[in-house]
Amino acid sequence: MKPITTSVYTFCDMIEGRFLYVDKTEGLYGLIRDFKAQYFLARPRRFGKSLMISTLKAIFQGRRELFDGLFIASTDYDWKPYPVIHLDMGSTAAQTPEELSGKLIYALDRNASALGVSLQQANCADRFLELVNTLTARDGRVVILVDEYDKPLLGHLGQPSAKPIQNVLKQFYSVIKTTEACQRFALITGVSKFTKVSIFSDLNNLTDLTMDARAATLLGYTQSELEANFQDYIDRLAGAIVKTRVETLDELRIWYNGYRFHHRAETVYNPVSVMKCFDNQEFRNYWFETGTPTFLVDLLRESPLDLGDLQAPDTAFSTYDPADLAPLPLLVQTGYLTIKGSTCEGRATIYQLGFPNFEIEESFSYWLVRGFSRLQADDMGSAQRRLLAALRENRIADMLEILKVFFAKVPNTITIENEKYYQTIFFTVFTLIGVSIETEVSTNIGRIDAVVKTSEHITIFEFKLNGTADAAMAQIRQKRYAEPYLDDGRPITLVGVEFSGQTRNLGAHRIEAVDEQTANGVGAIRETGEPYITVDKARRAEREDIARRLQARGIAPDIIADVTGAS
Repeated sequence: MKPITTSVYTFCDMIEGRFLYVDKTEGLYGLIRDFKAQYFLARPRRFGKSLMISTLKAIFQGRRELFDGLFIASTDYDWKPYPVIHLDMGSTAAQTPEELSGKLIYALDRNASALGVSLQQANCADRFLELVNTLTARDGRVVILVDEYDKPLLGHLGQPSAKPIQNVLKQFYSVIKTTEACQRFALITGVSKFTKVSIFSDLNNLTDLTMDARAATLLGYTQSELEANFQDYIDRLAGAIVKTRVETLDELRIWYNGYRFHHRAETVYNPVSVMKCFDNQEFRNYWFETGTPTFLVDLLRESPLDLGDLQAPDTAFSTYDPADLAPLPLLVQTGYLTIKGSTCEGRATIYQLGFPNFEIEESFSYWLVRGFSRLQADDMGSAQRRLLAALRENRIADMLEILKVFFAKVPNTITIENEKYYQTIFFTVFTLIGVSIETEVSTNIGRIDAVVKTSEHITIFEFKLNGTADAAMAQIRQKRYAEPYLDDGRPITLVGVEFSGQTRNLGAHRIEAVDEQTANGVGAIRETGEPYITVDKARRAEREDIARRLQARGIAPDIIADVTGAS
C-alpha cells in the first residue's frame, strides 16, 4: 500500500514521493476551467489549504506529468504555463508594521527570483504591483495564489496592534484588485474573512467559496473518499484496536468527521487528524497539537454564549470586522463549530450549530473550562475525576460541592449578573466529562436552566442568582419542569441551587426526586440527597455512546460500568 504522510503538504513532493494522494482535481477543474476567475476560501487550520494551493500551482505551471491518473488529466484542460506568484503568508507573522513590510518584501523577492525578474520599489505594495506588471509585460497574464492571508493579523486580534498590521495588509492586498486585468486566476485562502474598513474592503471582486456548495467537499475527506482511498489503513487500524472494520469506521466518524461547509452538503473529515490516526494506529485528540485558542477564549469571556443553543442567520458568516469580533462566526471559521442543520425563516436561512466531532468537542471544552475557571491542568483533572465519581454514585450534593472548584477562581471583574459566563462553565464541565447536558431548555410554560442526562437518570437544575434554593425549587415545581420527562423511564432528580453574589459561587441547595408513580400530573416529589436508580433496558444505544465518550477520555472500565450500568 502507498505510504501516507503527516508532514508533507506540497503536491509535487507528495506525487514524486509516491505518497497516497486523495484526488481533488475534479473540484479544482471546476474552478479553473473558465477563462478567468478570482476566489476566496476560508477553512480551519490543518484542513489541506496549503496542499490545494500547491496543487493549483503545479497545474498553472503546466506540469502535466504530475497528474497522470488523476481526474484533471482526462479533461480538456490545455496545460498552458503561467507565471505563478505564490505568497505563503504563514511565515510573515510580525510584531510591528515595519517587520511585516520587511517580510512581505522578502516573500516578493523570492517569487521574483524564481520567475527571473528583479524589483526596485521600496514599499511592499508598490513592489507587489511592480512584480505583477513586470511579469504581465513579459509573459502575459499571471496567477496569484495567497495562502493563509490572515496569519499576520490573527496574533493581534483584540489588541491595539491589530490596526497598524491591518493597514499594511489592506494596502498590500489591494494590488490584487487593481491588477485584475493582468490575472488569469487568483485564489486567497485563510481561516477568516474580514470586512468593512478591513482587509477585504478592496477585494469585493473575489467570489467567496467559504460556504459555497461547489467547495463544500473540496477540502477534507468525504465518507466515500475515506473508505475508497484508505482501505488498507482502516483494516490495519481495526487490527491494532481489536475491532471490526464497521466498528472502526464508526469510531473514525465519531472522532474526526462532521465538518459541514454548506447546509445541504455532506460532512467531511479533518484530513490531518485522520492521517495521524492511521499513522499512529490509535484514536486520540490530535487537534490539541494546534495549540491553545487563547484569543477565542478571551473573546468568549467578554461575550459568553449559550453553548446549548447555538444558531445564527447565514448573513452572520459572510464577513466580520476585526475591531468588533463576533464569537459565533469566528468559532465556525476556526473549526470549533460547524453547521448541524438549517431552517428557513422568511428569506433568511438560520443555521443550527454544534461541535463537528468528539475531537473538537473535547478540545474546545478543555480550553474553555481552563480559560473560564482559571484552573491549572492538574487541579482541573482532579476535579473532573471526583465529579465523575460523584456522578457514578449519584451523590448530587457532593457533585455541587466539587463544582464550586470550577467557579472559585472566576475573576472579580466578571459581574454576577452575567449569567452566561457561569452557565458556560457549568455546561462545558459536564461536556468535558462526557455527560449530556442541555441549557436554557424551553417548556410550554418556562425555561429550565440545565438538564443533565446519563443513561440511568435525569437531573434538572434551576439556579437563583442572589436568590434562595427554596425559591429555585419552588419554580421547578410551579412551572412543572419535570413533566416533559415523566414518560422517559429514567429517575428524575430536581436540584434548586442558590448562586451567591457575595461568594460568587454556588451556595445552598435543595435536592428532591420524582417518584416513579406520578401524582397530580407532575409526579410525586420526595426530598432526598440520593436519587434511586433503575435500569432502562431500552437505552442500550445511549449507554454505549456515553461509555464510548468516557473510554475516549481514559476513564477506568469499572467507573464506566458503574456510570452506564453496563454488566
